[in-house]
Amino acid sequence: MFNVITADDQEGMRLLLRKALYTIKDVVILGEAENADQAVEMVTLRRPHAVFLDIEMGEKNGFDAAKQIIDINPKCMIVFVTAFQQYMPQAFELYAFDYLVKPFKMDRLKETVNRMQHIQANEQEYAQIQGEIRDEVLIKDKEGLAIVHTKDIILIQREDRTTTIITEQGKYHTTETLSEIEAKLPETQFIRSHKSYIIQISKIYRIAMYGRWTYIVKLRGIKEDALLTKEKATLLEQKFKMKIGI
Repeated sequence: MFNVITADDQEGMRLLLRKALYTIKDVVILGEAENADQAVEMVTLRRPHAVFLDIEMGEKNGFDAAKQIIDINPKCMIVFVTAFQQYMPQAFELYAFDYLVKPFKMDRLKETVNRMQHIQANEQEYAQIQGEIRDEVLIKDKEGLAIVHTKDIILIQREDRTTTIITEQGKYHTTETLSEIEAKLPETQFIRSHKSYIIQISKIYRIAMYGRWTYIVKLRGIKEDALLTKEKATLLEQKFKMKIGI
């Protein structure tokens, strides 16, 4: 089943969207919110696959809700449903899955939902494979889905509510949290060196003092560096037989 939440301050629009979604196979509406705060609360409690958000909903708008939803569940697909065309650039800055302008056509809604269902099915299938074979990770970015080989990942960092996966070949930007990415990686190859960084251990070539409680880590193949806490430095020494010696 594909679980969704809708949010619109107009009862008539919620009714229209409800009737439209009910015509699409395997769609379940978990809740209907009247404002941004209700939408965020429903996402927190019910963890839908997707949220259909109006933009102008009173004091807090759909963008306010979307930013919180992304932090709660980066994999939640957000579709803005609005009467205003001009908000589209802002919507896609938030990695919106789609943008529907009222009054939307039923075929357009079905196309959007079908694409989301296809992605959900592929993620579930890949997650099963990935549980057995952990040579690759599936990353959702603004371009779609990317498959990245773990051996190519040098550094993963979190900044401005965006996670960046850095390889020698390029970068991937996603709203997935570091913890979600970390869960996909082989524990023997990577370490969460700091709350904002994950590094591939074999790519470390220099560790130097940075502050009283942290080190700075230089990595082969990229210009970016990472932070390492003293606690994680001790873990590196113990678990991976490394001698930091600082």
